[in-house]
This record gives sequence, C-alpha cells and structure tokens, in this order.
Amino acid sequence: MGIVPRLGTGVPFTARSTEIAQLRAALDRARTGTGGAVLLSGDAGVGKSRLLTEFTAEAEAAGAHVLLGRCVSVGEAGLPYLPFKEVVEQLRRVRPDLVDARPALSGLIGRAAATASRSGEENDLGQLQLFDAMFTVLAELSDDAPVVLAIEDLHWSDASSRDLLSFLVSRLAGQRLLVVPTYRSDDLHRQHPLRPLLAELVRLPAVERLDLAPFDPADALAFVEALADGSIDADLLADVAARSEGNAFFAEELVAASATGPAGGIPTALADVLLARVETLSPAAQRVVGAISVTGRRHVRHAAVRSVVDLPDGELDAALREALQHHVLVTDDQGGYTFRHALLREAVYADLLPGERVRLHAAYARRIVELKQDELAGALAFHSLRSNDLPTALAASVKAAEDAMRVGALAAELRHVEQALELWSAVENPAAHAGIDELALTRKAAYVAGAAGHPERALAYAQAATALADRDADPVARADVRRQLTESLLANGRWAEATKAIAEAWQLVENEPPSRTRAWVLALRARTHWSKDDDLSRMYAEQAIEDARAAGSVSAESDALISLAFNDLRTGAIEDACALFEQARQNAVRVGAANVELRASFNLVTTRYEQGLLDDAVAIADAAVARAVELGVTWSMYGLELRWLRAMVHYGHGSWDEALAAASPPGEQVSDTITALLAASAAIIKVGRGRFDEAQRDLTRIRPEWHRDSQIALLAGIAGIEMAGWQGRHDEAVRLADEAIASMRKGDDDRWPLGGIRLAVLALGALADVARRARVEHDADSEAAAVAEGLRFAELARRTAELGIPRADRLGPEGQAWLARLRAEESRLAGSADAEPWRAVVEAFGYGEPFQVALARWRLAEVLVAGGDRDAAAVELAAALETADRLGAQPLAGAVRDLARRAHVALPGTALPVAGLLTPRELSVLELVARGYTNRKVGEELFISEKTVSVHLSRVMTKLGAASRTEAVSVAHQRGLLADAG
Repeated sequence: MGIVPRLGTGVPFTARSTEIAQLRAALDRARTGTGGAVLLSGDAGVGKSRLLTEFTAEAEAAGAHVLLGRCVSVGEAGLPYLPFKEVVEQLRRVRPDLVDARPALSGLIGRAAATASRSGEENDLGQLQLFDAMFTVLAELSDDAPVVLAIEDLHWSDASSRDLLSFLVSRLAGQRLLVVPTYRSDDLHRQHPLRPLLAELVRLPAVERLDLAPFDPADALAFVEALADGSIDADLLADVAARSEGNAFFAEELVAASATGPAGGIPTALADVLLARVETLSPAAQRVVGAISVTGRRHVRHAAVRSVVDLPDGELDAALREALQHHVLVTDDQGGYTFRHALLREAVYADLLPGERVRLHAAYARRIVELKQDELAGALAFHSLRSNDLPTALAASVKAAEDAMRVGALAAELRHVEQALELWSAVENPAAHAGIDELALTRKAAYVAGAAGHPERALAYAQAATALADRDADPVARADVRRQLTESLLANGRWAEATKAIAEAWQLVENEPPSRTRAWVLALRARTHWSKDDDLSRMYAEQAIEDARAAGSVSAESDALISLAFNDLRTGAIEDACALFEQARQNAVRVGAANVELRASFNLVTTRYEQGLLDDAVAIADAAVARAVELGVTWSMYGLELRWLRAMVHYGHGSWDEALAAASPPGEQVSDTITALLAASAAIIKVGRGRFDEAQRDLTRIRPEWHRDSQIALLAGIAGIEMAGWQGRHDEAVRLADEAIASMRKGDDDRWPLGGIRLAVLALGALADVARRARVEHDADSEAAAVAEGLRFAELARRTAELGIPRADRLGPEGQAWLARLRAEESRLAGSADAEPWRAVVEAFGYGEPFQVALARWRLAEVLVAGGDRDAAAVELAAALETADRLGAQPLAGAVRDLARRAHVALPGTALPVAGLLTPRELSVLELVARGYTNRKVGEELFISEKTVSVHLSRVMTKLGAASRTEAVSVAHQRGLLADAG
C-alpha cells in the first residue's frame, strides 16, 4: 500500500548505508517470523524522516505492507490515538474486512455501526479491546506479507498512543511485523513523558536502537553537492557544507537560500536563511511572529498573543493567518501557535531590536502576574530577567526552583538556582526578595548540582559556600558547610583535600555538644580514614554513632555504620559487615536519606562481587539502580557508582545485553566524568563482542578524561589493552597498560590500586603473544625482549597484590583468579607446555565469570594441542565456543574456531573444511603458504613436523598440476579455494 508523500522526499539520500542496512536486517528478520522494533532517534532536522521514507519505499517495493502514522504537536494532552487513526484508515483501504470485523477499530475512525443503546457506552472503545484488535489485525495482515508499522514524531505522542505502542511492541514474537517509531532525541528533556516508555521498550529483546548522527564533514559536503545539483557555484559548496554542521535541515535551508538569494553571496549565518521566509510577510505578520518568538516556548495561546500585541482583533487574525499560510507558524486545535521549527523561532528572536525584546518580555511578565498562577514562576523569571526587572526575576527564580524540587526536576531546579545566584549581586537587598539568604542558596546549588550529575559544579558551589560561611561566627554552621564541602570533594575523588576539610570541621565542633552536624563530621572523618588507619576510623565511626543517636540523626548514624562495617571486612567478618551495610540501608530508607541508602547498596554490591557471589551482586545492583531512578538521584555520587558497577557486574556475570544497557549513554546533560565512566564501561563489552570501531571511537573520545577518576583509566585501559591484543597491536597494549597504571597511581609511589593487577596481567598476555610469535620465527632477540618486558609486568602485578589495600582482609575470588591468570601467562611467556596453570585459571574463575573461564579454556586447549592431546583440547574448545557464542564474544569465538581448524579438531555442530579435491589438512597448509609462511613456520602453526608439511605440499602441487609453491597458490586462488585466505 502507498504512503502519502511528504516534504523532503526529493532530498538526495546520502551517507546512511549503515543505518538503512540495520533497518533492512530488521525487516529480513521480520520476514522470517521474528517480529521486532527499531527505535529511530536523532536531532531535529538530522534526516530521520528521509531515512524512513527511503526505507519504507524500498520495503513496499519488495512487497511489504507499509503503514504510517504521525504524531503532531498539539500540547501536553494531545489527540488520543492520532497516529493509529491514520494507520486504521490505511488498513481499511487495504483490508476493509479486517477493520470492519472489529468495532473497536471502526469506532476509532468514526465508522462504528449505530446501536439502539442509549447508555452512552457505544462511544467507549474499551482500551483493552482496542489494543487487542489493533495487534490482531496487524498480525493477520502480516500473514499476507511482512508489515512495517512506522510511527513518526513520537516525542509529540499522546499518552494513549504511547500505551498502545507499548502494548504492540511488548507482544512482538512470531509475527512478520516490524515497528519503527521515530522521535527527536534533543527534545527529550528530563521530565519528557516519552522517557519512561523508551526506558521500558529498550529492555525488550525485540527492540533495538538506531541513533541517527549528523553527517561527518565529508558526507556533509557530498550531501550538499547532491542537494544543490549544480545550482550553487563550486566555490560556495564547502562553505555551505561547513555551515550545515552535518544537519540535513540546515543544509536544505542553506542550499535553498544560496540558490534563490541575491547574486554574489550566501547568508553569513543560519539565522539569515531561516529569516528569509519571515521577511516575505507583511509588517503586521512579522510583528506578531516576533511577539510569539519571545515566549521561549513551543506553544503560545491566542489570548497570550492578543495581550502583548497592540493590534485590533481583525488585524491580529489576518496577521496570524498570513504567518500560517506561509508555513512560518502552525496551529493546534487548542488555539495555540508554534513555529514550524525551533531554529526558526531562535532566528526570529535574535533579529528583534533590543528595545522590542525588553518591551515584549515585560508585557508577558505583566500577564503572568495578572494570572496569579504559581506554576508560571519559571516563565515569570524568564521574562522578568529579559525585561531587566531583576528583583522580580530573582524572586521568581527561587520560587521556580522550589517548584522544580517538588516534582523532582533536578536539572530545572539547578538552572533556576544558578540563575538566582547570578542575579544576587545585581539586586538591592536580595535576601528580602528571594526569601532565602545567599549561603543557603549557594548550599542548595551545591547539593542540586551533585544530585543532577555535575560534581565539578557542586564542588565549586561548596567552596563558595565555605567562603560565605566563614563570615559567620557560628562554628557549627561553618562546620556543617565544610561537611558538605567534604562530600563534594569525595565525589570528585579528591580524598586528601576532603580529609583536610573535615579535619577543619572537627576543630570547629570538637568541643561542642552532640548535634546532627557533629555526628556527620565524625561520620565523614571515619569515611576519610578507613584506608589509612583502621583503629582511628573505627573510633570516629563509633563516636559518630553515639552522637547521632543523642541528636536523633538516623542518616549520620547509618553513614557511620557503613564505615564501621569496613573494620569487619578487614578482620574477615564479611557477613557481619554485610549485615551492617543492610542495617544502614534499611535505616536510610526509613528516613529518606537517599545518598546514604545508595552508599550502603554500593558497598553491598561490591562486597558480594568480590566474594564471587555474582548472582547476589547482580540482584542487589539491579534493585539499587532502580531505586536511584525512583529517588531521582541517578547521577548523584553513588547513583553513578552503582550505574557503572552494575554494568561491570553484569559483564562478569555473563549477562552482556544487560551490561550494555546499564552502560548506555546518559541521554541528558551530565558531567564529563559520568559520560566517560559509562563510555569506558561500555567499551569493555563492545571489545568483547568485536565491535572494535565503536569501542575505539569511545576510547579516543574519553582519553582526555582519564585524570578525572581512576576508574575511567582502569576501565578504558582494560578495553584498550584487550582490543589491541585481539588486533595484534601488542606494542599498543603494553603502552596502554603503562599509561593506565600510571594514571591510576597519580604519581604517588605509595599508591597501589588493585585494578593494576588486571592491567598488568593483560599486558603480560600481549607480550606472551609476542614471545610465542618470535619463537615461531626463531627471532631470539625479539623473544628475549618480550620475555623481559613480560617479567616486568609480572613483578608489577605481584607488587600490587602485595602492597595494594583490599576492602576485606585479603583478595577475594576475583583477585585470586587474576593472580592465577598471572601465573598462567608467565608460563605462556616462557613457552611452557604445562597445562596445569591454565586448568587453575579455569577453576579460579569458575565462581561465576563465564567469559574469563571460556578464554582460559581456549588457552588451555592451545597447550593441550601442542602436547598432542587433541581429544582433551576438543572438549575445552567446545565449551569455550558455546560460551563465546552465547555471549556474542566474536573475537574469542573466532580464535577458538581458528585453533580448531589449525589443530584439525572438529567442533560440535561444525565440520572440518573441505575444498574440492584437497583434504582439510592440505588446504590448511596451502592457506598458510599463501600467507608467505615457510615450511617450518607452517609446521609450528599447525603442530606438525616440517617434513609432514613438505609431503602435504607436494600432494597439493600434484593435485593442482602446479610446478611450484607459488603456482599452487595462484591456481588455488583461480579456483576459489583460497577466497578467504588472509
């Protein structure tokens, strides 16, 4: 069936081969009976509609049914089921029998048969009946041919449409149905109603994402060249491409302006292009459009426009109609107006004279005051600030922050608090207008910034608050501000400064009676001393608990209990420690102390993980992250720690899909530290799955952020070293290991982070590869150099294990497993054929890390093959391959299959390769000869003697009628026998 043409279908389709291939693959799966959904997202104007148009046209040409529904921007309430009404109309044209047989669908489009009932229930579609009818019709239609259901502009969808879409996607299974919703990712602010639906959908196995990025510079130029089609002078093309910034909409507008504008020039800014259409309007229409641009909102009611534009009603209506007819504005059924594109509104606003802006903002501010609606405090602050009414802007900013706090909108609350602080010094007697003093407002900014995912800004505000507090003689207040400063310093990993700040706080309250502040100061003293002095940490924790109970501060008591638990860990009383963590968590839940609750959960997850209890760790991490989301503190200090830790726990557990979801990008504006931590976590999984290009992009982007947090260096180092190892870039692996370890130690010779063990062992493994290759090539010098470097890393790993400070009294199963891997890699470095070290690694990781077990089985099989025990090797390879395939660990799976082929070992479900008249062994020999290997090197690679290689090669030349090795390779290539040779 057809799709209604839309604006943009004539735009050239450029540089989207990867994206359309993903959609094609999803449709291919649907054709075979595996229903799915692809969430297509991207910034406004980036080309989502163009990609969807191309794909659906292609799908329709291939015989698929294509159904398209569009959401429109009509305010928060929306029009119920609007996109699905379009879909039903299209369905009725294709298969009226399916629609007519279901009253719920017919009623949706106003075609339900009349009944005699007067109860009024004939208009009640019944949500479940409607949902089931829609799903059943799509499923039945897919019996004829695959169905593509596209829903455009989901960011404007109404709640009913979102519910129906969720129902459909959650039931995708064996239907030949592909659902492709599109939405603007840059429209999804923190409180956007689409966010919960997306979070729900991405967890479904049938759903995948497709994020459409802007064109890179080369593709942008190609797009502009195709778009212009000779209408723009060649010397202007590069300028247009650069100004477009990879956005297809920008490029379209720039090309159109360049082709139709005055001779001899192109607009110097995008605003000039966007304003070209506005400038064709009459003065009255331009005046109205300018007034609407001042609101800063997408939708403006008619009454608001009338209140600020001094025009008779008739002239106002005519001006609005003109703007609508010229597609500068669009309208909704609620009497509101909005710009066709947000960028157009910005351009119109920027073109206003300064005096016009001030006058219009003042008019809107007066209207808001007259309406006396508290929920408009944010708008009042916006307009008052821009009309230079700073006292009103200050008061409204503080009120808007309070409103945002009540609904958990941290980003909005921070924005309003920061604006109030910026206005503070510009207003006379600001505290009287704001209803709060500067110190309290600054401390609020510090708290909100930290909770919203901006620890660096939180620290800056905490430092400013400390300076303000020092003007006050009250020692308890000064101590409490330093307590907050300490927490901000800890969130930024600045432990030495945190220790100093909390010591200053203690000096201020040491001689004070017990209080909430004193209890918290003691609790933080315990926290900052746990890694330095166990006895002192315990003393502070116990004293904090005593003070907290006297002052009735459950939150401070709970925080001290967590620190006290570390003393139990150090003595080996792990279950006692976990009991204290859980007690602290429950207490914190009871009194609503979110940060303390998450700290307790983080330590529970970490402890269970270090014990090797991965099932428990996964369950606690999942619940804790969900709790952080519920509390609205996902990006607070421990909210973030739990987020990346959850990714790593799932990675170790072997639930890699969940790990990738946990490490997905924030989706909102947060600090560079948070973004880098998540990207580094995701890179480890991407490397494990062979998605090297993606991982490399992420690692390159976050390399400048290593200094922010030692975990970034650790995680990025692990990913980079493993990727370099798989790719044979062993020098790069060694360099990365040294850099990551140095970054983690931060120039402190007494600092031995235990993550350095893993980094050193991975580097040792890379050097063992180098030594093995050198032995095959009889390069004694290279072998000696690799062995020397490998021993350096082995010593570094042992030194770290000896001097590093574990959380418990000793290294847990994971640490012990990496030490077992250290011994095995040392054995491989020396060229040993002893299988026992690798058996020990298999056993050591057997507590629950399937990928590490599979990798050790692969290495164990190598040793077994070299020792001639192919039967035992086959068992290990089969087990390793099963795990690698289950995890999607393509590099490991490829390595396992390659070893099986070279060792002539058959794996379950596979057959040894046969190519015409050549035996599998002869083909293996010829493949290596084609790579330039000598007979000796071929024998060492295939674990056979040099004489046997010569015999096989003679047989190959005889069978192929070749007189030489070179001719045999050439003939084999001509016959297609070596099509996949290296």
